[in-house]
Amino acid sequence: MSDPYLLLWLEAPLQSWGHDSRFGRRDSLDFPTKSGVLGLLCCARGAGGEERGWLAAWADLDMQVVGYVPRDRRGLPLPRQPLLRDFQMVGSGYDDQDPWETLLIPKTSEGKKAVGGGTKMTYRYYVQDMAYAVVLQVPAELVEATTEALLNPVWDLYLGRKNCVPTEFIYQGGFATAEQAVTAGMALAAEKKRAFALRVLQGEHEGEVLTLNDVPLQFGPHKKYRDRQVTVQKQEG
Repeated sequence: MSDPYLLLWLEAPLQSWGHDSRFGRRDSLDFPTKSGVLGLLCCARGAGGEERGWLAAWADLDMQVVGYVPRDRRGLPLPRQPLLRDFQMVGSGYDDQDPWETLLIPKTSEGKKAVGGGTKMTYRYYVQDMAYAVVLQVPAELVEATTEALLNPVWDLYLGRKNCVPTEFIYQGGFATAEQAVTAGMALAAEKKRAFALRVLQGEHEGEVLTLNDVPLQFGPHKKYRDRQVTVQKQEG
């Protein structure tokens, strides 16, 4: 019997799914990454290590995403909101003579004061007012433990960054096939008066094919990833 699927509903005023970011500029894709979703599951489990064996069980399994936008009072889809850019100063306003406050000021790799001061300017990008039905194939032997973790998470769950707090229960059921999970996601979207915006399928299909480096092989301080191809199909017009 093939591995079953879980339906995860990711909805929040702000979400951020980085895949190619640097410290000073933290971008977001239009949709959740596989590394982000599996990281969310690790938070639910309270797992903060490398997790190489656990991640290996998920690496080749399917993940599909369907994105939904709100409808207006007439029932028509609202246009997608642009990415929100948030400007932040990291390490500013701290007294470098105070032994505690100086710990919050960025240092060089040798732990010394940075030339010109330790304050860093950062730009962080967020997806606005979207909901995603994530159809995630799960190793059969991990279904029960994964479901329990999502229903009773050890750590707080968030959608990409810690300020992206979900506004709906993430776990929305288990299904034998991807088609059943997608149908359940469509029903939930209709209940929430949301309209189709995009679909992300694993592999090459008709649409825009992207190569993402978002299959995690190792978490922890020294993260490792490998590529996968996805196809993005968007609502025309």
